[in-house]
Amino acid sequence: MKQKAFIFDLDGVIVDTAKYHYLAWKKIADGLGINFTHEHNELLKGVSRVRSLDIILGLGKVEAAQEDKNKWLQEKNEDYLNYIHHMTADEILEGVEPVLSFLKENNQLIALGSASKNARPILEKVNILHYFDAIVDGNDVTNAKPDPEVFLRASQLLGKPAEESIVFEDSVAGIQAANIAGMISIGIGDKTILNEAKYIFAGFNEINTEFLQTLVNN
Repeated sequence: MKQKAFIFDLDGVIVDTAKYHYLAWKKIADGLGINFTHEHNELLKGVSRVRSLDIILGLGKVEAAQEDKNKWLQEKNEDYLNYIHHMTADEILEGVEPVLSFLKENNQLIALGSASKNARPILEKVNILHYFDAIVDGNDVTNAKPDPEVFLRASQLLGKPAEESIVFEDSVAGIQAANIAGMISIGIGDKTILNEAKYIFAGFNEINTEFLQTLVNN
């Protein structure tokens, strides 16, 4: 069997930490009198913390000094870290671990490519850090998706070219980043939203070993 690079986003792909981001942002928004809904939260998918705050302030047409913004960013992160501190292996999304196991058993290379600055502690908390040969997170990159930096760096660490790399993503920006990098993009989620992906599945429980073998051998 050939060897390929498999790169996974974290939030919404391996675990659903989006709900914790939402709760932490909602607390900030509520404090500022801004109506922040689950629909608004979709705008923050794959977006940096700083940009996310700007989007929320924009929703409420709130102008703020940098000092205040820094304070809110700090508060949001502390709340979020408090939520993820209590995560367990039960929070791994259905079907993810069988895919990781299959890839590991078949000598495939696995990396994480995420905007999250808390990727390592999350993988440790849910007990799957051992599957990953490389981790590239928000601490390692300067450009946010759809810039392909995070995925290109991951494939580089795995020693594979872009054309031998496969990316699993749940955001439009992430799919675009994978496509720009020249990698195979696999969307996890709604096919109407992720229609730029080469392949789309509602979840990992729809991905079978035959499909994974095809990805490796092609």
